[in-house]
Amino acid sequence: MRPVMQPGDRIYVAGHRGLVGNALVRALKADGYTNIITRGSRELDLRDQGAVQDFFEQERPQYVFLAAAKVGGIHANSTRPAEFLYDNLMIAANVIQAAHEIGVTKLLNLGSTCIYPRDAAQPLREDALLTGPLEETNRAYAVAKIAAIELCDQYRAQYGDDFISAMPTNLYGPGDNFDLMGSHVLPALIRKLVDAREENAPTVSVWGSGTPLREFLHVDDLADACLFLMRHVSEPGPINVGTGQDLSIREVADKIKGVVGYSGELAFDASKPDGTPRKITDVSRIHALGWHHRISLEEGLSNTVAWYLAHRGRVRGEAVAVAG
Repeated sequence: MRPVMQPGDRIYVAGHRGLVGNALVRALKADGYTNIITRGSRELDLRDQGAVQDFFEQERPQYVFLAAAKVGGIHANSTRPAEFLYDNLMIAANVIQAAHEIGVTKLLNLGSTCIYPRDAAQPLREDALLTGPLEETNRAYAVAKIAAIELCDQYRAQYGDDFISAMPTNLYGPGDNFDLMGSHVLPALIRKLVDAREENAPTVSVWGSGTPLREFLHVDDLADACLFLMRHVSEPGPINVGTGQDLSIREVADKIKGVVGYSGELAFDASKPDGTPRKITDVSRIHALGWHHRISLEEGLSNTVAWYLAHRGRVRGEAVAVAG
């Protein structure tokens, strides 16, 4: 049997400018893959079916990593749900259909653990999908991601296409979004603590009580998992990708404080909502398949802080693009 993904194969990374897509390109290059195809959103609108079909016909990729998406925080998801549903449905449908039409060897669809029901038992298992109502604040985005999984599974069932889906937990790492108005908790804490250290601020306010438990996966570990799944796994349904380890927001903040070298105090504002008390993935399936994460949170925080310090002139106040 021909080995999966040989060095000269044509590999399309959709969403190469985002956190995940950028990590995928780095991982592919590090492993000796030289024929990597990318397009920015200004060059190719993945919501445009005709443009996507023409692109696939012209480039004829053999492997596809679908990491492109329209993403945003709670405010964006709550105020623009139609955009999040439509754009993500169109991106997934167009890329998956075009991949089918030209006969790509394999496609990996990337989603999010927000696909699971709001009240699903913890840790989140893959078989919890579609067993209860979704979190209302990002329901539109989650529905689009569920539809993408279903598309991959049904193209596999009807046509025999080797399309698979991976659902990563909370991600962080080089290339993250450090915009305080739109970033997630970990990059926001890094930025706030770096600023506080440089300004000699005596305290840093942290949203919530600090007690919620969260799981964090370095984006380079996700990229490694994606290459592993592309090479070795061919199964329907979502596959969780995470560490299977969680810690409190207070513990995360303390670790970042140590890495940054901030000597002041953390002031947790318990008047602000905490969100879900715990969110962690069950990663027993991917462990059984043979993949485990490698990057500890301490190591990951160190290289993420270093990246932020080296690039903050470019990333302050702006979101890093994720689609295109």
